[in-house]
Amino acid sequence: MRRRSKFTIPTKYVLLVLTVLCIGAMYISFTMNLGGGPLNTVAGTVFGPMQRGINNVGLWLTDKADNLKKLSDVMKENEELQKQVNDLTNELNAIKLDQYELDNLRELLKLDKQYADYEKVAAHVIGKDTGNWFSMFVIDKGEKDGVEKDMNVIAGSGLVGIVIDVGPHYAKIRSIIDDISSVSGMVVSTSDYCIVNGDLQMMSESQSIELKSLSDSKDKIQTGDQIVTSPVSSKFLPGILVGYISEVKMDSNNLTKSGKVTPAVDFEHIEEVLVILEKKVTGTETE
Repeated sequence: MRRRSKFTIPTKYVLLVLTVLCIGAMYISFTMNLGGGPLNTVAGTVFGPMQRGINNVGLWLTDKADNLKKLSDVMKENEELQKQVNDLTNELNAIKLDQYELDNLRELLKLDKQYADYEKVAAHVIGKDTGNWFSMFVIDKGEKDGVEKDMNVIAGSGLVGIVIDVGPHYAKIRSIIDDISSVSGMVVSTSDYCIVNGDLQMMSESQSIELKSLSDSKDKIQTGDQIVTSPVSSKFLPGILVGYISEVKMDSNNLTKSGKVTPAVDFEHIEEVLVILEKKVTGTETE
């Protein structure tokens, strides 16, 4: 026995009919102005939340757009402020550099007045040996400027070294801290003589150089006493400040003393020097 097939309406037709009915109901509701009618109620129930949702989404998008605009404005303002900071930083660095150079020139002027009896020429350091210390370096003045070999060089507060080589527009300086440097010195407070030898290792360890052969028969010399170049030096003019005694002790012979001298010049930061255009012409074999 055959079963009779059921009659079914396709889903698309059902949806089409429902759509037409909804549109018709909405049309009747709006044209007849049924303010409190059931159709208006249904429409408000169905479309009200949708409208509120759309409004909320619109407000959210507007808020985000405003925030993005504000962020863009802040970033632009930040770039402008950063540029101002960079400009001010560059100006400040330039001012500091000018002040540093001015301080160096003031020191040279003060040193020039301190040794006013000597004619001098100012020079810039243009090269140095490797390492932290200015033990050997080159300046930008030479024979054309009156610089000669064995002329004394000063900077900061006192003696830097001596000219050991010279060209038309340059000169090479050996400083008093170099290992082969030796200066005949004199203690200002007692007029006792001594020898000050360069020592780069000692400079690295304690920022001082070697003091030896110090005569102190009356035992009056103390740490802090000044040492200047002595009148008997063969190459260094007398009375130039070498440094300050930082350590002193009796030698094993019980006749002389030895110790350390802190140089008067900062041998880590030399940029400008004064070359004394006068040479020592007499003296002993010791520099």
